[in-house]
Amino acid sequence: MTSNRITCILIAAVLVAGASISASAAPKSPVVATDNGPIRGTTIGEVQAFRGIPYAAAPIGDLRWRPPQAHPGWQGVLDASEFAPHCPQVATPYGTPSTAEDCLYLNVFTPDKTNHGQPHLLPVMFWIHGGGLVVGESDGYDPTRLVAQGVVVVTINYRLGELGFLAHPALSAESPMGASGNYGLMDQQAAMRWVQRNIRAFGGDADNVTIFGESAGGLSVHSELASPLAAGLFHKAIVESGAYSLSQPSLASAQAAGTAFATSAGCASQTAACLRSLSVSAILAAQTAATMVPNLDGFVLPLTVQSAFSTGQFNRVPVIEGSNHDEWRLFVAQTEATTGTPLTPAGYIPAIAATLGVPLPSAAFIAGVGYPLATYPSPSVALGAVGTDVVFSCNARIAARLLSQFVPTYQYEFNDPTVPMLYFPPVSFPTGTYHASELEYIFDITQTPVPMPVRTPAQQDLADAMVGYWTRFAHSGDPNSAGAPAWPAYTAMSDQFQSLQQPMPTAKTGFAVDHKCAFWSLN
Repeated sequence: MTSNRITCILIAAVLVAGASISASAAPKSPVVATDNGPIRGTTIGEVQAFRGIPYAAAPIGDLRWRPPQAHPGWQGVLDASEFAPHCPQVATPYGTPSTAEDCLYLNVFTPDKTNHGQPHLLPVMFWIHGGGLVVGESDGYDPTRLVAQGVVVVTINYRLGELGFLAHPALSAESPMGASGNYGLMDQQAAMRWVQRNIRAFGGDADNVTIFGESAGGLSVHSELASPLAAGLFHKAIVESGAYSLSQPSLASAQAAGTAFATSAGCASQTAACLRSLSVSAILAAQTAATMVPNLDGFVLPLTVQSAFSTGQFNRVPVIEGSNHDEWRLFVAQTEATTGTPLTPAGYIPAIAATLGVPLPSAAFIAGVGYPLATYPSPSVALGAVGTDVVFSCNARIAARLLSQFVPTYQYEFNDPTVPMLYFPPVSFPTGTYHASELEYIFDITQTPVPMPVRTPAQQDLADAMVGYWTRFAHSGDPNSAGAPAWPAYTAMSDQFQSLQQPMPTAKTGFAVDHKCAFWSLN
């Protein structure tokens, strides 16, 4: 399907939706008081939506590459009917381009009948989007089905890429803590503090906040679990495919990369003044990393995620930790969609070497001993298994094992190979339960290159079960209920996980065998 046709379909959908709204009664415009001033939202069906609420001062000028500062507030009633600009990024299948550095905004979605400010307060679910910490936005996640289960949902933007995670000696020298980078994590914490101050006015319970995120959002959740600065700001955590980086680089290593970035961006002087004089476009042009990670600055992150979880030095709250059965097939599909050429048998070993950053002899050993082509229907599926197992699945199991020593932990694997691919047109192999595919069952995804199709009845049943698990966990710290398939807590002894599959979720063992975790010495 061409991009023009997709655009026409989307425009038509908007026009139809607009016609149906205009044919009905005009939506209400609820007004809520915040500590920076009153805001006016909109009512859409059974949901009250408050979009584009500033939670910190614009990180521009002298505030670029500094911790988020308090917003000065406003006079009158702020119109919160539309999303605000999201943070700077280039165009990708996973996010729309932006050069708006003034981007620290959040959105609040509540049940229409929430009794704002009254004793019966609702659990809060605080969503952190993914995108490798370089792309993504809050706009594309419609949480209506979550809200229908009696929760308040908050979605946020946070600084991305070099603007969000640049570590540099000149920036560290300015900091009272001698630290730099991790500005995006500090933005998330500033948004959590906003929730603590304001969410009661929306009917939310500041003492019952669940942070959840996918991919880089899941890594962010891990990071907030490990960050002393986030202590007390949340009470439960859900990690979706976020265990791919359990160890973070040192501040010195991150600063060396930042120095190289400054040179490439035109700041050979390596001064903070030069860096702050760069245009957003110049920063994006010089930004080469496809993904970024936080650094061990000794301030936001004193320990790696794995060390924090191993020693119990983390914010101890109940956790859901999960992954998808075929995570890496998304990236194999991305390569094929970009090159127009499927992976060949001759290209399999070099592709393993490139994927894992290992020498060709090591890649040949992996292919020959662990993942021989003869056992897979295609080289693409085989490469997908390699990346899935070593990057995502076995790391998710490590995280679950470590966390379960200290807090109630529930491990899942999303495994519905019928889930539609939303990011690329059809490729030469089945994309299975690819990275980010579970999002379609938690939210209604509104901004992807391929529009989300109507779910089949079986897909809808699984989506309903997953929304039930997620929201019950937000209510109580336990995803279980009498009417749902039992989800046992994870323990190292039982090694049980919940397979989120059709026709119904099922508790299983054998995860480590399926994903060859012993081969990767991750058992």
